[in-house]
Amino acid sequence: MAQSYEDRILRVLDYIHNNPAGDLSLDRLADVAAMSRFHWHRVFRALTGETCGQSVRRIRLHRAAVALANSDASIEDIAATVGYPNRYSLSRAFTTAYGHAPGAFRAKGQHLPPMALRDPKELSMYDVTLRTEPARRLVTVPHIGPYAEIGRAFEHFSALVNSRNLWPNLGPVMGVYMDAPGEVPEAELRSFAGAEYRGTDTPEGLEPFEIPGGKSAILTFKGPYAGLSAAYDSLFGGWLPQSGETPADEPCYEIYLNDPRSTAPEELLTEIVLPLK
Repeated sequence: MAQSYEDRILRVLDYIHNNPAGDLSLDRLADVAAMSRFHWHRVFRALTGETCGQSVRRIRLHRAAVALANSDASIEDIAATVGYPNRYSLSRAFTTAYGHAPGAFRAKGQHLPPMALRDPKELSMYDVTLRTEPARRLVTVPHIGPYAEIGRAFEHFSALVNSRNLWPNLGPVMGVYMDAPGEVPEAELRSFAGAEYRGTDTPEGLEPFEIPGGKSAILTFKGPYAGLSAAYDSLFGGWLPQSGETPADEPCYEIYLNDPRSTAPEELLTEIVLPLK
């Protein structure tokens, strides 16, 4: 029975991600879940910690933030793509959630067009510390495609964990990023959304992932996840060449220090972990 409700949650979350500009009313999402409107609202909130409306708004605005940070699309086009009737309605909702209007958010420096060689003076600078990281065993949901779209995998992970009450067995929520953007086509980028796991057998529907630990560079980023690309540029283009350190042959990963469902985007804290030799 629990699996049936997990399937309904995952089906609805997929529908939201695939149709941000479509009909995402409670009635439509209840139809996708194949449940009555009244009962679906209660089930969704119990298993995700959010109402349907809160999830729809958060996912739409995150998609808008990613587009503002990583594309030259006009605000009007972004509004239409994520389901807002015009730039003004998007601006009101975005400003409430992110503390900046869309244009100001983009102007803050989150939008960094690709360059063959970037002057380090143009990079935002962040503090980087060295730390010995422990070995970790994760349980994850894999994601193939643009890293900016890994939110879909995190939604699936959270739904599975909530429905099975696995949180007491979990440590920090983490994302692991296997490939170098620019060297691997976006559609083929591999990543994993999950958390450190303190149990024994891997729960059904999740995949294990081992992180060996060791000496690492830690950059702590404060702000919306859409701005993380600027922090990576700073880590690899600013800090690393001056550090005398050499990256290990291990993927970068992120440790999320607070919950995006209950934390304002500008207050989100993310540790970017670069394993070192």
